[in-house]
Amino acid sequence: MELYEIILCFFIYGFLGWCTEVAFAAAKEQRFVNRGFLNGPICPIYGVGVMAVVLLLTPYKNNILILYVASIIVVTALEWITGFILEKLFHSKWWDYSHMPLNLNGYVCLLFSLIWGVACVIIVKWIHPLIFKGISFLPKWLGTTLLIILMGIILVDVYVTVANILRMNRHLAKMEEIAAELRKIADELGANISENILGAIERKDDLAEGMQGYSEELKKRADELKEKYHDIKFKNARSVRRILRAFPRMHSGKYKESMDDLREYFKKAYFKKKK
Repeated sequence: MELYEIILCFFIYGFLGWCTEVAFAAAKEQRFVNRGFLNGPICPIYGVGVMAVVLLLTPYKNNILILYVASIIVVTALEWITGFILEKLFHSKWWDYSHMPLNLNGYVCLLFSLIWGVACVIIVKWIHPLIFKGISFLPKWLGTTLLIILMGIILVDVYVTVANILRMNRHLAKMEEIAAELRKIADELGANISENILGAIERKDDLAEGMQGYSEELKKRADELKEKYHDIKFKNARSVRRILRAFPRMHSGKYKESMDDLREYFKKAYFKKKK
């Protein structure tokens, strides 16, 4: 295959993979969900994975057993590497199979690897020959023009997506800092209330007067922090909501509490709107 044909097939399989994810989510959740990493209708991991299988394993397409086992190995390795790299880059696990039996680090699991193996056998033996034949009927000038346009679009999409994710991580970090300070204020307020209560009892002072000034100052600071937390929480809300809907099992190892808070809010907001 020429590079032109490989890249064109990458876009085709990336789009078909996106359609598969969307159809699966629609059947499960009874609603449309853009399940791609990017905003556009493409899942690059499908394009890369299928083309890797096609290029590496087409010579074995007449041996079903070798083709099936090798497909499982290739797609499982690709999914594990992709999950690992995404987590290291963005401090979040985008999908998590930890609840599934025989999983490896939550990035892959045996059941889905077996299913991908079957899908790859079908693609290599029957689907790819049809797609490759269809590409051969496409005038090369038209295919090249489409590739230039598609590559330009996907580069912009990658830039926008990565920028949104990095922005979301910055917001999560600020939310964690505010939450930590609020906990510190709550502890300090509780400790001072206890001290003032004991002191007031010993001196027989008025309890309210003994702690009023300090408590009001801490409460004012807490109110300011809560307002700031609320403002940060709803910045970039549309892109955050899309990411969390696309990856419902996504969780952050670095900003777990803030991520859980965002997910819970958007979940409640969606169901409230749905009702």
